[in-house]
Amino acid sequence: MRGYFGIGVEHISKPMNVGNLFRSAHAFGADFIFAIAPAVDLKEIQKADTSRTVKHLPLYEFPEASKLVLPRDCQLVGVELMDEAADLPSFNHPERAAYILGPEKGSLSPEVNARCDYVVKIPTKFCVNVGIAGAILMYDRLITRGRFAPRPEVVGGPVEELAPHVHGGRVVRH
Repeated sequence: MRGYFGIGVEHISKPMNVGNLFRSAHAFGADFIFAIAPAVDLKEIQKADTSRTVKHLPLYEFPEASKLVLPRDCQLVGVELMDEAADLPSFNHPERAAYILGPEKGSLSPEVNARCDYVVKIPTKFCVNVGIAGAILMYDRLITRGRFAPRPEVVGGPVEELAPHVHGGRVVRH
């Protein structure tokens, strides 16, 4: 899969939730994780993060939204259950993205919302746990940007084999 992604949280207050999110990020191939003004000591996340993500991925911590620094050309995607947000199943993930989820009992701050290039929502009846929301988001990125055989047309029907990748010829740029 081309590109990269990172995932983070703002004002998170439950170490088990952020630990679960970061463990899922590690499993789904995130390139970095981050937190803005966490209301919890990030060292406590190891209770839920049995893969020890912080030993394998860069963890960036920012004291406030204005201090958030992302790689050049990386687009910030907020995840928020609000009317004007795009439905996740209809969203085309950026090649280079950083996803941010808000606190357990609240929303992304106006400062973070203003910095977002896009805001998406998971079409649920009510908010789900931060770790669950992040896993759904990363799974959606994987199945939409990854290279997989198409789904069968009938329930349980035969699965087509994925055609082998064909590499093009040498590209010379001047």
